[in-house]
Amino acid sequence: MIYINRKTLIAGIAAIIASSQAFAETNSEPLVLQKIMKDMGKNMQVIADGISREDWKLVEKTAPLIADHPQPPVVEKVKILAYVGTDASKFKGYDRKTHEAAGVLGESAAREDGYAIISDFATLQNTCLMCHQSFRKKFQEHFYGKL
Repeated sequence: MIYINRKTLIAGIAAIIASSQAFAETNSEPLVLQKIMKDMGKNMQVIADGISREDWKLVEKTAPLIADHPQPPVVEKVKILAYVGTDASKFKGYDRKTHEAAGVLGESAAREDGYAIISDFATLQNTCLMCHQSFRKKFQEHFYGKL
C-alpha cells in the first residue's frame, strides 16, 4: 500500500492546478490587448510616414487613434492587472503617459509645428519603449509561452 501524507497530496494538487492554469493562459486565444498594440504600431508607422512627408494633417488625424486607443474588455483587464500585480500602477502610468504624449502630438500637428511634432513623436516613442521594455517580454512569456 502506498502512503501519501496530506501535505504531499495538497502540494501535488496545487502543482497540477498551477501547471494547468499556466497551460491555459499560454495556449488561449490572443489577448485583445495584442490587437490593440498591433493597431497602435500601425498608427505609429502612419505618423512616422506623415512626419517624413510633412503631412501634418495625417499626423493630426492619426495621433488621437493612439491617444484614445481602445481598452481591453473588463475581464481581460482584470486578468492583466492581476498578472502585473504590484506593478499595476507602473503599467497604468505608462498607458497614461502614452495617451498624454499622443494628445500633445496631435495638438502640435494641428498647429503644423514641425519641430514640436518631431519632439513630441520622440516623447511618444519613448513612452512606448519604456512600457515595452518593462512588460512586453514578460507578457509574451506568460500569456503566449514565447520567449
